[in-house]
Amino acid sequence: MYYNGIYHLFYQYNTKGEVWGNIVWAHSVSVDMVNWINLEHAIYPSEVFDKYGTWSGSTTILPGNKPVILYTGIVDDEQTQVQNYAIPANLSDPFLRKWIKPDNNPLVVADESINKTKFRDPTTAWLGQDGSWRMLVGSLRKNKRGLAILYRSRDFMKWTKAQHPFHSAAKTGNWECVDFFPVSLENTDGLDTSVIGKKIKHVLKVSLDDTRWDYYTIGTYDTKKDRYVPDDTMIEGYHGLRLDYGNFYASKTFYDPSKNRRILMGWCNESDVFPTDDIYKGWSGIQAIPRKLWIDPSGKHLVQWPIEELETLRKKKVELRNYKLNKGENVEVQGITPAQADVEVTFSFSSLENAEEFDPSWVDLYAEDVCAIRGSTVQGGLGPFGLLTLSSENLEEYTPVFFRVFKNQDKYKVLMCSDASRSSVRNHKKMFKPSFAGYVDVDLTDKKLSLRSLIDHSVVASFGAGGKTCITSRVYPALSIYGDTHLFAFNNGTETVKIDTLDAWSMDKADM
Repeated sequence: MYYNGIYHLFYQYNTKGEVWGNIVWAHSVSVDMVNWINLEHAIYPSEVFDKYGTWSGSTTILPGNKPVILYTGIVDDEQTQVQNYAIPANLSDPFLRKWIKPDNNPLVVADESINKTKFRDPTTAWLGQDGSWRMLVGSLRKNKRGLAILYRSRDFMKWTKAQHPFHSAAKTGNWECVDFFPVSLENTDGLDTSVIGKKIKHVLKVSLDDTRWDYYTIGTYDTKKDRYVPDDTMIEGYHGLRLDYGNFYASKTFYDPSKNRRILMGWCNESDVFPTDDIYKGWSGIQAIPRKLWIDPSGKHLVQWPIEELETLRKKKVELRNYKLNKGENVEVQGITPAQADVEVTFSFSSLENAEEFDPSWVDLYAEDVCAIRGSTVQGGLGPFGLLTLSSENLEEYTPVFFRVFKNQDKYKVLMCSDASRSSVRNHKKMFKPSFAGYVDVDLTDKKLSLRSLIDHSVVASFGAGGKTCITSRVYPALSIYGDTHLFAFNNGTETVKIDTLDAWSMDKADM
């Protein structure tokens, strides 16, 4: 949340180890979301209503500029879940270091219709035009039907469950970390969660426990029926739109009134397969770079971009202009620190005629399956082209981020991949090294595709076509580390691709 000039990040943290368990609400603060100060834990198990765990939730700023946290408490060893609240002990403390949990907790207890062990992660509340607050809690019904349960309150203390679910979807499994917020159809500005209007759509994001990925739909909030209706073009479930097609889960947005923007933050899990590997490392899990989020003018998907404050870490810059990449050619980007860099590149091509045919048998496959079949080394027509990040000098290991353009009947289909399968020479069995991928909804009339990649040792966060498709990869090179890291632009398609512009910066370390 943003409160009195300070950004507050609360996150799930294990105080006693490197794997999941013993969860508290850790608390860090910042004035720019780049440099952070770590504070004492905000919430930890201490009462009968959260003795066995203090799980995820959200903050809401109440009238009178008073923040309140809604969170899930675990009350027994059977993981019975209830919804609690906490408030600052001292509003005059600029960092809000200490939080208290009033005696009237829990605020919400599951009734007999709810699965008490699948009932968690309350959203930021919004104020309806009728003067009642509303918030959602994620849950699961029989037959793997995921749902968001709506609760209403006049005073934020006494909550009543709505007669019908706010929204549900078949065969999606347990919904976690539900997020619901409005987006403007007129500009990229963010909106307060309570805003209702004609030039507004709403977004419902769910984290699916079965896949450990974040999905969303865009639709209409029916304020009379208190229900959410996805647009007809939306697909729900495993084949639906994702905020990020890589290591990215349990994300949450908030409204930043200081710059009129909606900010998305997400958790990047590890690519180690076994918990023992995390224990050996001594840590597990990071936060992704905060992103500004808005709706694309087409209304079909969201757009994300790293917050502008990140650019304060840019140091030495190198440029490349009007460079032609012929079939099989690599060009090294020199003069920066490739292990910690920010790279923006725009590719162009003179023709779409050489785009390869999209195989009809791929229609039911996920994008990552197509990327695994048609990887960065498989020669195509228009593509693959892009960046070889975290690369060793002789390409024994690298993480390619690239595009392939396909002909799909009378249209073109753009695939964006971040392929971790070649990221390390270490044993594949100990690492999760998939071919992450998503399709990019882009008009190719200008015959251009842009890519931005933030490279940070074990992380490659990439934004295709100005943020229309985003992929975050967690990778652990064995050779390409520190000063032995290289960065290349490449083209393995028969069609010549031109680098119109490439700007790359060495990135400084943030203060933590």
